[in-house]
Amino acid sequence: MSDIQRIPYATLCQRVAAALEGAGMTPELALTEATIMAEADLLGVPSHGVRMLPPLLKALAEGRVNPRPEFSVLKETAATSLFDADNGPGRSASAFAMNDAIVRAQQTGIGACLARRTTHWGRAHAYAARAAQQGMIGLCMTNAIPSMAVWGATRRIIGNNPLAIGIPHANPHAPLVLDIAMSQAAVGKVNTWQREKRDVPPGWGLDAEGRPSQDAAAILAGAVLPFGGHKGAGLALMIELLTAALAGGAFGSEIRDADPSGLDPESCKLFIALNPDAFGGTDTLHARVESYLAYLGKEAAPFTWPGERGWGERDANLVAGVPLHTEIVTQLAAAGVALGTA
Repeated sequence: MSDIQRIPYATLCQRVAAALEGAGMTPELALTEATIMAEADLLGVPSHGVRMLPPLLKALAEGRVNPRPEFSVLKETAATSLFDADNGPGRSASAFAMNDAIVRAQQTGIGACLARRTTHWGRAHAYAARAAQQGMIGLCMTNAIPSMAVWGATRRIIGNNPLAIGIPHANPHAPLVLDIAMSQAAVGKVNTWQREKRDVPPGWGLDAEGRPSQDAAAILAGAVLPFGGHKGAGLALMIELLTAALAGGAFGSEIRDADPSGLDPESCKLFIALNPDAFGGTDTLHARVESYLAYLGKEAAPFTWPGERGWGERDANLVAGVPLHTEIVTQLAAAGVALGTA
């Protein structure tokens, strides 16, 4: 018997949105949240997909996420804004903030929206991709509760603080998107390997006693490690400062002290959009991107550019149905979300 069940993408979005509406969210916010959440599974990244719905429903029920937030721009210039998300659902708030940056970039050439009092946004890819699909270069980053041991520490002291960059090219539906945590592997990916009963590669993390481990459960009880040693650690620090410090918001350690669940209430996120027409021009960017990808494909075959695999998974899964591990289907059912199969 297969460990995978396939669910039509539209059905998955509808079921998730209905559950979020039942938890008090408005239909518009629920649909945005559901679409972005299910999209991660659609693109082959179950670590950040609908497995995150039960904890979100629990947080909504306990009042740790505001189901009907009042989004507000606290301060703005033509190109920038400081946005308060009122601790509403993080995907909806992030989509709003990135759209704010895009609109400003369309008008001024560059737009930056710094969002504070947000919750977990799921996958950084979603927002950089949305900017790139609208012809912009998109960047986004967030701080998070500590999950990484750095600078000789043997326990979690800083978040793995993800960063995504989206670059448009000739195919508007499949931009280049680099989405990376500052850890060697995202915590959600370690969760996935634990569910699939796989030993993780060396260098991913430490156990609770600070010893190197290849056991996913032990790492989840301990800490992940930064990629590239001081490089990942340094980037995590800078992202903490570009988000929380710049917004006057909570650092990851302060968020953890109030809510260690991983929901990341009070976290801060930075969204930037660059309009190619304010620089070398959209046509020039597209042509140069295609030229460089062709060069890399010739020199480093087989070559896969950032995001390419995910768009291929999307196209296949739109036909075959979104693959969900039976354990995730069971967890959703326990949370009151029943799914049909493809």
